Amino acid sequence: MTTETISSDAAEGADLLATAQQALEDLKAVDPVVLDVRELSAVMDWLVVASGTSSRHVKSLADNVMMKAKEQGVRPLGVEGERVGEWVLVDFGDVVVHVMQPAARSFYDLERLWSVQAAQPESS
Repeated sequence: MTTETISSDAAEGADLLATAQQALEDLKAVDPVVLDVRELSAVMDWLVVASGTSSRHVKSLADNVMMKAKEQGVRPLGVEGERVGEWVLVDFGDVVVHVMQPAARSFYDLERLWSVQAAQPESS
């Protein structure tokens, strides 16, 4: 893999992260948090965790993230939990988005599990 490829992949990941954040903000996600897990994981760079106020809100937030990513030509590698809407995971590879109802978010406490501080990507 060349340096150019790595830089391109990093830029695409940062763009996708910004898209996911905006998609969540557009539909008023509750307490969105971005975790930089590049030092902790070989399979993803960014973990996004946000809450919705109901199963319908959780599903809508996840759908909006997927729709905005699709507009950029990016499709998720996998999606889990859409049917129930308690916790929807959208896996884009470098960016993984978790949208959860508050009770599930509190119970699983992904922010503590990954034990990293919330971070924002560096602006270019």
